Formats: sequence, C-alpha cells, structure tokens
Amino acid sequence: MTATAPTPDSATAPEAALGTGSPAGARKAPRTSATKPRHRRVGFWLRLLPFAILVVLAVLGPWLAPMDPERVVGPSSSAPDGEFWFGTDANGMDVLSRVLAAFRLDVTIAIAVTALTTVLAIVIGLVAGMYDSHRGPLGWAARLLGRLIDLVQAIPVMIAGLVVVSFFGRNSLVISLALAVVLVPFSARLMRTEVGVVKHAGYLDAGRLSGESELRILVRRVLPNSLLPVIENTSAIFGMAIIFCAALGFLGVGVPVPTAEWGSMLATGAPDAAVGRWWGVLFPSLALGYAVWSASTLISAFDRDKG
Repeated sequence: MTATAPTPDSATAPEAALGTGSPAGARKAPRTSATKPRHRRVGFWLRLLPFAILVVLAVLGPWLAPMDPERVVGPSSSAPDGEFWFGTDANGMDVLSRVLAAFRLDVTIAIAVTALTTVLAIVIGLVAGMYDSHRGPLGWAARLLGRLIDLVQAIPVMIAGLVVVSFFGRNSLVISLALAVVLVPFSARLMRTEVGVVKHAGYLDAGRLSGESELRILVRRVLPNSLLPVIENTSAIFGMAIIFCAALGFLGVGVPVPTAEWGSMLATGAPDAAVGRWWGVLFPSLALGYAVWSASTLISAFDRDKG
C-alpha cells in the first residue's frame, strides 16, 4: 500500500488558514486601538504642561522669590551674578524676585479678564444674534447690543483703558474690569455670528413644534452649538489681556510701583537697555511671552484631542 503524496493545495491549506503561507496570503498584525490613543493622551498632557507651569508659578511665584520683590536689595543696574541671578534693576530691586512675584498679579488679571469677557460675550452674542430681526422691545434690545458691540470695538483698547484707569484709579480690579469691557466685542461678534447661523437650523423649529419654550431652546439648543468659537478665542483674549495689562504698566498707568508687574518692569529697564544693560527688560519679556504662548498651547491641546 503506497502513501499518496499530498497535493500542493492540501499542503498549504493549514498555512493559508493561519495566514502564514505565501506572501500573497500574509496579513499584517491588526493595529491595536490603544496605540494611537496612548500617543494622543501623551501629546495632550504635554500640551497642557506649559499652562500648568504658568498656574503653578502664579500660585507659588511670590514664595519662590529669593528676595523681597518690593525692596531695594543691592546696587542699581547690577549685572547677573551669583548673588543676583537675573541682576538688579535701576532701583536696585532683584529682577528674579520681581519676575516671579509678577506672575501672580499678571496671570490673575488675565484669567479674570478672560472669564468675565467670555461670559459677557456669550450673553450679549446670544441676545444680539438670536433676536436682532424680531420686533418689539426684545428686538430693539438685541439691535442696540449689536450697535454697542460695534461702537466699543471701534474705540482703541489702550485709549479706553487709559480713560477708565484715570477716572477710577490704578488697581487690579479697575484694570480687570476696564480690559474686560473693551475686549468683549472680540468674542461677542463671534458669538453673534454663530448664533445667526444656528437660529435658522431645522432642529430649532422641531423644538418649537414639540412645545419647548424659547428660553429652553436658547439654552439647550442654540448655546451648545454656538459656543465653540468663543471658547477657542479665550486664548487670544488671555494673551491680549496680559499684553494690554503690561502696556498700561509700561505707560505708567498700571498697578503702581513698587508692586511687581511686568509692564512697569519693562518701563524701568528700558533706559538701561538702551545703554546695554539688557537684563532688566529681557527676563520680564520672556515671562510675558511665555504666558501668552502657554495659553495658546492650552487651547490647541483640546482642539487636537477633539480631532
């Protein structure tokens, strides 16, 4: 009895079933679903890190300062050395201590301005965008808010800030309120535009036919679908708030000296920088730029994670 030689088809059948036969039948190992999300999570947290460091510096900055940021601690305009790592300014104050202490004031003002601006912009944009074509008191109010937004945006931010501060005083509360008011149009116009698009959507008519009130439609349907551009714009508002706060300090109408603030530090160090003593303006400028950059990475982290 002779054994029958296996045919080529029968010899390769087990291999084909396992996907390990010929190159044509080879299959790549399936890509695990956890691989890509893991990289995205790591990237997400890395993009959050700069703003987290900024918040930590805002909370701990005055305590991390090696010297009193509001007292003269050495000779004026002393170059960086082992005792004064960032040197001293024209008044003999330690630049490192003042930069660290200024984190709390400038970041707090910027966060307060951003929060207040965003809330006001959402309310104004909702009303102005939803009811601008209506008749009656509500329509008049919506159109008035729209014209008010255009009027405020036509006023230069610095001029408005100078006027408000000169009338109501140079303190962090007045500066925060003044900057919030003049920055509201930048977000309110975005909100009004989005609401103007959303209000014609069919699901709003469906909500009305189902018996939902106008307030419920506004809060549950219009607001969530119009909010994203305003949220994305918060990084720009944060950056503008810090820059304009520093600009007011640079012009001498910000928080009074000797309170540590980046704008007033730049004003103090500008004459020294003109003659080559650069440290009085370099380090506050770096802190200012880092604060603005960290806010932009915060928003981009959520944008990329969403995508």
